[in-house]
Amino acid sequence: MFAYGDEGQITPMIRAENIRDWRNHDVVDPDGHKIGLLEGIYVDTSTDEPAFASVRVGMLGRHRLTFVPLDRATVAPDSVRVAYSRGQVKDAFSIDTDGELAATDEPTLFEHYGIPYQQGASGERRLARR
Repeated sequence: MFAYGDEGQITPMIRAENIRDWRNHDVVDPDGHKIGLLEGIYVDTSTDEPAFASVRVGMLGRHRLTFVPLDRATVAPDSVRVAYSRGQVKDAFSIDTDGELAATDEPTLFEHYGIPYQQGASGERRLARR
């Protein structure tokens, strides 16, 4: 899959087989404003495709992880461009840098971005960290 980036350049869409390559790269909003550093990838448990990224934000000594959907995200050699504004991402649900996203917090995260939340057929959680 491909998307058109700035100035009509074709940019490859995020692919699951390259997940590890994106860690510690800048995450930027549609306007190119840096949000933070990509820390981890969360996949949809029903498809095993990337669904959300955890992004390290904050000032030195006061970092936290916030989450952003990867729908419509594109990758470049040095950054991941997401489809959500820096403000919206920074206002999203967050955890401590050594914390975990609890299953009970998933609905809040999806709601923040206006994405319908539905557990798996057997009640399992929707996101899993990879």
